[in-house]
Amino acid sequence: MSRLALTQATLFDSAAGVLRPGTTIVIEGARIAHVTQQAIAVDDAEVIDCAGRVVLPGLIDAHVHVTAASHDLAGLALHPASLLSAESAQIMRGMLHRGFTSVRDAAGADFGLQEAQARGLYEGPRLAIAGRPISQTGGHADMRPKGVQASMFCSCAGLGLMGAIADGVGEVRRAVREQVRNGANHIKIMAGGGISSPTDPIDGTQFSMDELRAAVEEAEAANLYALAHAYSPRAVTRAVQAGVRSIEHGNLVDEATLREMKRHGTYLVPTLSTYVALAEEGTRLGWSAAMLDKLEVVRSQGLQALAMARAEGVPVVFGTDLLGHMHGRQSGEFTIRAAVQPAVEVLQSATIVAARLMGREREIGQLVPGAWADLLVVDGDPTADLTPLAEPAQGIRLLMQGGRIVRRH
Repeated sequence: MSRLALTQATLFDSAAGVLRPGTTIVIEGARIAHVTQQAIAVDDAEVIDCAGRVVLPGLIDAHVHVTAASHDLAGLALHPASLLSAESAQIMRGMLHRGFTSVRDAAGADFGLQEAQARGLYEGPRLAIAGRPISQTGGHADMRPKGVQASMFCSCAGLGLMGAIADGVGEVRRAVREQVRNGANHIKIMAGGGISSPTDPIDGTQFSMDELRAAVEEAEAANLYALAHAYSPRAVTRAVQAGVRSIEHGNLVDEATLREMKRHGTYLVPTLSTYVALAEEGTRLGWSAAMLDKLEVVRSQGLQALAMARAEGVPVVFGTDLLGHMHGRQSGEFTIRAAVQPAVEVLQSATIVAARLMGREREIGQLVPGAWADLLVVDGDPTADLTPLAEPAQGIRLLMQGGRIVRRH
């Protein structure tokens, strides 16, 4: 078994939110064996002298779509699965080289992509997958244009962002069970309206309470959890009361809704960079006036929602939700959040808090014995200034995943 030691490291203790200088990290194979500030023998290991630089856990983006190779989600469903897999491989590689060693795919990726990454066939972050999102007829993942009566899209290979359309408790249970059968690590529910879907109002609710509870029950029966796409206070509150673990987006929440989230221990996963990107490019990309109007409603309130969530003590997690060529803006989320969150909290949201949401804090999100040896060595002090992560090509001096050095300079 290979043995590697990082010496003179300034460790970012993500759980405590502090830096610990003079740390030695010993890696055996793919996992961390020792983390200590005491003297330890490393003569039998390859030594990397960090020279006091900060060492961070590998970053986690908890809301991505690695199969979103295009902003045209309806058109994307018609891509051959073989082509979409190749496009996804390039998206995944870009994420890894920006420092994201693990991601939570919020619908689209299947167990084949997950297995390809795990086997080393694709270079990319560790994937946790949802499979197909669960949507009611006319819901956020029902992408059929007005006037179309029958199903237009197959998504038979499981790739793409088309929803599993389910109406009624029985159909919802079956749809969730189908995602579980196909290896889902979590279940995505469309609990409210969205921007990119053609017919649903952004402040509307979707699914009955019985349907929402059924989805959560089926997820929990498989020892999984549910996450809910929702923007408005009403949609968020219903999803929280049904038992989802995280709210995705949540731009329009108010204090009362956030207090309900806090009471239930629900996480919030804002995705601010996608709204900035789409506001700049939506017209050029051919988005309709109705879609752009919905976009402006949520974009204008995103930072305010994040600030209110922080004030109410709701755990906030790093997410981006980018599409197509806009995946390259992923690291910009650090800069956007810094307007309302201290840098150390943003770091925690992309490490330990994200890992806790996923129930994987023993493996990822912190540098502790037994965890995967996923880490970044960066210049500067990212607990005070997030520039090294916002500009990863220059700021990341060494990137490691599972004990393998991905790149260094």
